[in-house]
Amino acid sequence: MFEQLERMAQRFEELNERLSDPSVISDTALYTELMKEYKQLTPILEEYQLYRTAAAAFDEAQELLAAGGLDPEMKELAQEEYSARKAEISERTETLTRLLLPKDPNDDKNVIIEIRGGAGGEEASLFANSLYRMYSMYAEGRGWKQEILNANQTELGGYKEISFSIAGEGAYSRLKYESGVHRVQRVPETESQGRIHTSTVTVAVLVEADEVTLEINPADLKIDVFRASGAGGQHINKTESAVRITHLPTGVVVECQDERSQFKNKDRAMMILRSRLYESLCQQQNEEIASERRMQVGTGDRSERIRTYNFPQGRLTDHRIGLTIYRLDDVMNGNIDEIIDALATADQSAKLANQERE
Repeated sequence: MFEQLERMAQRFEELNERLSDPSVISDTALYTELMKEYKQLTPILEEYQLYRTAAAAFDEAQELLAAGGLDPEMKELAQEEYSARKAEISERTETLTRLLLPKDPNDDKNVIIEIRGGAGGEEASLFANSLYRMYSMYAEGRGWKQEILNANQTELGGYKEISFSIAGEGAYSRLKYESGVHRVQRVPETESQGRIHTSTVTVAVLVEADEVTLEINPADLKIDVFRASGAGGQHINKTESAVRITHLPTGVVVECQDERSQFKNKDRAMMILRSRLYESLCQQQNEEIASERRMQVGTGDRSERIRTYNFPQGRLTDHRIGLTIYRLDDVMNGNIDEIIDALATADQSAKLANQERE
């Protein structure tokens, strides 16, 4: 591990020099690529420097104790320093081990989130809207850009389904744990007798795959245009602006009708299609990994019930890691970092355990 860290330190110095080179600065693509690598190395090298400082202090205290001849007060101070630095070295070694774990190549990419109402009818659609609002507020709090790609809204303001993009640094690394079935227990707005209902909503977090990431043969596509349904006025109902794209080899179908422009709907449908196909490809690759090496948390299966939102008790429970918190209103306002941090830590622990077994 420390040989790897030394190589990283050398590379970090090299990047420092190159990023100051006028010829590199003038090359936007190269500068962006090197700056991305520089940012990735920075937290690792900062932690490594703290480790080296602690190791030097530990060695010094150890030498003092070994030399002997210290008065009782100095010996006590040296022993305290020895113990403190020994504990720090252990802690920083563990942190460095985590930082050096193989990084998900998709972590820095933007995402497309698809939310669909499941069991529960109109109440499920209303909760789909609540989750969309939660993720939108979370994105806003982190300075990320959010845009609706396609939506099928109900008369009461819920969503049968909604697809939206979130663009920002590290979007996938934070949101990838949200895929799965979200269960809600609350008194529905549609319920007059105050009974608690249980409904479900499915969330899928997809990597926003561009044309370079995934090439699609135009001959594999069937594209249909039709009149958009739902609200939107005379123009949207009379114009064949909605687009349906079918990927013939896989049978994946995507529809977009949110925009009045057929071309914009086609572009958005292609964006969603690429992301769905890329997700399918990643899942196939993951299935090839032996079951004992799979992550305990991972990115979540769409059919897996991952979380329960109990409104009468103000309680949220993430079933994958047994996390329960009692500030549900705060969570629904987009404050979900505590949950994501806990999931990321559990994921890292699982990876470390797999690494040790190997």
